[in-house]
Amino acid sequence: MSRRLMKPTWLIAGLLTGLLFAILAVPLGAATASDFLAGRGFGPAYDAAHETTLSGTIQEVVTRHELGSPAGMHLLVAGPQGTIDTHVGPFLSKETRESLRTGTPVRIVGAMMSRHGKVYFLARQLTVDGHTVIIRSPRGIIVPCHGTRSAKTRRTAKVETNGGTR
Repeated sequence: MSRRLMKPTWLIAGLLTGLLFAILAVPLGAATASDFLAGRGFGPAYDAAHETTLSGTIQEVVTRHELGSPAGMHLLVAGPQGTIDTHVGPFLSKETRESLRTGTPVRIVGAMMSRHGKVYFLARQLTVDGHTVIIRSPRGIIVPCHGTRSAKTRRTAKVETNGGTR
């Protein structure tokens, strides 16, 4: 009777060993570490240590999402380095979106990143028509609300809509 129990034990041990080797041999995912923010969940990684400034002219405003690209609006910006796909995010104000037209000169501070074999410039700060818009924090986290008015202007406008100070 002990011989009958030994065969299934060896069979199970062999299968578990084979499974262990299969798990170690197959990559766990197709995504690279640069595709995600470390410790912050999903989203493109932002490398503040390699931040640069891009100056150029908008060649195209892309609002449709391409599979594999960062979500939100992109600008194809022509500059000395060629045409660069610049991610400006999903939260631009209507006023800012309307100022982004083909042929408009822009100045963008940000960092390059690679995702799914394509290179993107992640904008942290966008200057268009003399107005600067903060798109990401210095650590690369997208700021949810963008506008071209200053904080002081917004406070003044809020006081006026409330009927002034009392």
